Amino acid sequence: MNVKIPTVLAAYTGERRTVEADGATVDALLHDLDRRYPGIRFRMVNEADELRPHMRIFVNGAAIRDLALPLSTADEVVILQALSGG
Repeated sequence: MNVKIPTVLAAYTGERRTVEADGATVDALLHDLDRRYPGIRFRMVNEADELRPHMRIFVNGAAIRDLALPLSTADEVVILQALSGG
């Protein structure tokens, strides 16, 4: 499936903003991304296997936090980095 990558992580993907990855769940998808683009998963997921607070993942337009969420090949996955500051 196609995965949209935020600019901040594009250095891992050779500056490609849309990449291919596979996975039956969001977690499996992130592991596949890391297999293809080493180091990218650690920027999104912490040592406790939880999505980092500044990262957002949208599946078919809905924000998700559950990495066990099942995926199908027809799903659209968008990864974003949340902005913060004052």
